[in-house]
Amino acid sequence: MKNTVYVKLNQITELTHKDVVLKDVAQVYCDDQNIMNKCNAMKVMTVKLDKKRRYIMSALDVTRKLIQMDPTLEVSHVGEVDFIIAYKPPSPPSYIWEWSKTVFVCAVCFFGAAFAIMTFNNDVNVTDVFGEVYRLVMGYESGGFTVLEVSYSVGLAVGIIGFFNHFASIKLNTDPTPLEVEMRLYEDNISKTLIAEDGRKETKIDIT
Repeated sequence: MKNTVYVKLNQITELTHKDVVLKDVAQVYCDDQNIMNKCNAMKVMTVKLDKKRRYIMSALDVTRKLIQMDPTLEVSHVGEVDFIIAYKPPSPPSYIWEWSKTVFVCAVCFFGAAFAIMTFNNDVNVTDVFGEVYRLVMGYESGGFTVLEVSYSVGLAVGIIGFFNHFASIKLNTDPTPLEVEMRLYEDNISKTLIAEDGRKETKIDIT
């Protein structure tokens, strides 16, 4: 009698241990709990090099290993066809380095955004536009700093917070933020590129 095992592979999994078992890289379901436990504990691969590296494997590799373990199994894949195991050697956390990177990225984002906003305002001559609007509405020239500048500054900050959908750890709603969407797209593109490059056998330049 055949026992059907459903396997849903993750596209990419980052691990710090060398012995990789199926439950590390996939979700497994079977009506028989004992078989499911045995499949979850099946070794997929053993990382031999003690350095950071990505390994590409396919669903066929997993199917082959499962059938070798138990010939009565019928494997059904409902996830990825190819998947990536990203091995990273375990190392103690470096809080100083992590905080340094965080501060650097925050500084680049802050000053970069400030410079972009200032150059935009200068290009479209916002100061003269506000002055002209104030003169048309009030009937006389502005003395410099007016309610228009205050409203513009507050509105700009509120608009940025609304667009990015969060302030600090507070999210305005349950939707993913634009940054989260872009990071997910970037990760998906990286994974697809790694898988495609691994499957490419040509040694010459491909211009197609």
